[in-house]
Amino acid sequence: MPHFTLPIHPPTNTNTPLPAPSQPYLLSDPPFTGQLPSSRQQNPPGTAIVIDNGSSSIRAGWSHEASPRLQFPPLMARYTDRKLARRLTFVGSEIYFDGTARGQSKSAYDTSTSSNIINNWDVVEGSLEYIFAKLGVNGQNVDRPVVMTEPLANPAYARRTMSELLFEGFGVPAVAYGVDSLFSYDFNGGRTGLVVGAGYTGTHVIPVVDRQPLLSQATRLDWGRSQCVEFLTRLLRAKYPGLLTGGKITETQIEDLVREHCYVSQSYSSEMLGMLEWSGLENRDHLVQLPYQEKEVVVKTDEELRIAEERKRESGRRLQEQAAKMRLEKLVRKEQELEYYRDLLLRVQSAPTKKAARELLDEDEFKDESQLDRRIKEMEKSVRKQRNKDVGDLEEETAEVHTYPLLEIPDEDLDEEGLKSKRGQRLLKANHDARARAKAEKAAEASRLASVQREDDLYRERDFEGWVEERRSARQTTIQKIKDRDRFKADLGNRKSQASQMRMKALASLASDNPLGRKRRRGQDKEDDGFGADDGDWAVYRDIQRGNDEDGEGDEEEEDLPAQLKSIEAELLKHDPDFTEQSTQEAMRDWTKSLYHAFAHGPYAFDGESAREGAQMHLNVERIRVPEVLFQPSIAGVDQAGIVELIETLIGNRMAGHPAQSLLAKDVFVTGGYALFKGFEARLEAELRGVLPVEAGVRVRKARDPTLDAWRGAAQWAGQGDGGGFVTRGEWMEKGGEYLKEHNLGNVFA
Repeated sequence: MPHFTLPIHPPTNTNTPLPAPSQPYLLSDPPFTGQLPSSRQQNPPGTAIVIDNGSSSIRAGWSHEASPRLQFPPLMARYTDRKLARRLTFVGSEIYFDGTARGQSKSAYDTSTSSNIINNWDVVEGSLEYIFAKLGVNGQNVDRPVVMTEPLANPAYARRTMSELLFEGFGVPAVAYGVDSLFSYDFNGGRTGLVVGAGYTGTHVIPVVDRQPLLSQATRLDWGRSQCVEFLTRLLRAKYPGLLTGGKITETQIEDLVREHCYVSQSYSSEMLGMLEWSGLENRDHLVQLPYQEKEVVVKTDEELRIAEERKRESGRRLQEQAAKMRLEKLVRKEQELEYYRDLLLRVQSAPTKKAARELLDEDEFKDESQLDRRIKEMEKSVRKQRNKDVGDLEEETAEVHTYPLLEIPDEDLDEEGLKSKRGQRLLKANHDARARAKAEKAAEASRLASVQREDDLYRERDFEGWVEERRSARQTTIQKIKDRDRFKADLGNRKSQASQMRMKALASLASDNPLGRKRRRGQDKEDDGFGADDGDWAVYRDIQRGNDEDGEGDEEEEDLPAQLKSIEAELLKHDPDFTEQSTQEAMRDWTKSLYHAFAHGPYAFDGESAREGAQMHLNVERIRVPEVLFQPSIAGVDQAGIVELIETLIGNRMAGHPAQSLLAKDVFVTGGYALFKGFEARLEAELRGVLPVEAGVRVRKARDPTLDAWRGAAQWAGQGDGGGFVTRGEWMEKGGEYLKEHNLGNVFA
């Protein structure tokens, strides 16, 4: 598996983004090892066939050999190929060679419950046929005894079915059964101690005294490597929603991640606290790259880019020329129209009678001469602005002097037209006065702000500490308001939240069917509920718009909260030496200080638009969290005691008064796939020393090969040749399918 190593950067005041590793971890390929070799060599007479029938891997071979010849997962696929008109069978890792077989594969065990009890006997039969064929034995009449491992407390019906299959289906002369972890303990020279079989589907603890297991005192914890795979899958799905869907990663690949990246922490609590610290995170964070398809980007040459740039500039120039031409034509049309209206004004003023003047105004849809005069002034102003912009004729605009002569003339001295003009001048004067007052108020506000600023400067010079404390308090208040507003907006999406319920109440009030009383307003529709008759009815829309804020602040003030925060922080940056750029709210949102970013993306920058970075997983806290469940099952929601508590209870309570009680802790033997986790035996020994008496003399050792020693122990036991544990075909037919010969490495009859 490729890996990477980055130098540890010296600590700094700020977290410096690190470059992404050039060689991330990659997902493993399907575990297809090719066709397993077949054997046709002659073996000594009486040599037994040894089968370690594990829930993760089946290992088979001859008892006189040092290692098993066959090793494959308990999987089988069988389907009919229509093109070949043949029924094909794939066993073990061969299913990964064929896509259809991979989809049709079935396990000998119930993978949904992680059970180590066989429930698919078709797969078992196919696996046995495969084993006997590869070992060169006639599958119709196997003339060699078979030693088969089985789990602790294997049900009688499972053993009966296996015996029936071996005796009736394959003609095996004799069969012996034994517990895998006890075979491993015997192979590693154990006599008195505790056997911790941490396997694929569970972990059990068996006390052994003088090579005799006390199976009645054995205990079990429903947690093994398969549950680790399921737990890591749940953690990754919560961490990267949608990334594990669509077949991007398989169960075997996740199992490989567990095997390659997880380890048992020696101090889980303290290491978990520092796992996401920036310093050294690049060494604790493992980047796993999933398959991805990068978007195709067309790279143009320099010449193509130059040509495209020239075309762009030429197109822009033509558009500018066209726009300038259109503006000039529009200016000419405006000037011509202005001349026409000026001429019209002269003709109206020189008309012989009012009726003739009225006819001239009606032709161009003007009410009176004053409206025509206003149109001329507006067009003069528009033409002057456009000429200054387009032609560069910088003509200063003369300040218009507003006069209202008709306001000083009494109404009785004016005719009807004069009264209309007087009302128009009165409105113009009111508008002019309103703008003057607004300008004066604006100047007064500017003067007030300047006065406030001077007072604030004097306050800062007089009491700097108080000024800083006041600004910091205002900053925290503003930040809290922003958080409350964001939380409120988020709550609106939750129909069960108080904010959403208040909004629904406001909406429901719009559809209120409260009666208006006995007397209805004249002309009101009978179906109308009267909403809108009162100005207060329309307040509901304002409440809905601002989310029913209790403080009554409007939208404008809410939108200004970020600006207020920046203004306060700018003052603090200018005057407070303890307030730096790293203290601002914007800097605190920096991803280099984000715990979630370190958790999901490590100490590296993340580009959400990149297909490569979007198909990456970062393993950090999961590396110690997954194996820790064996010590703290509550982490994964398992309502059982941990392995240390199980051993403490077994030695201190269940074995109390036994002559060998003080000897059990001196040889705690660990075997099975879980023992492959780095640091497992060291952590178990340290934990046991903390809970057992000092005189117990705790010693934990691991099997020389936790995965193969069970098969080797069974082969060693079969090679001793005493035959005391074998059940012959005749005994099976005479005494029934549940008949079992007990021995010191097997189960007892139950």
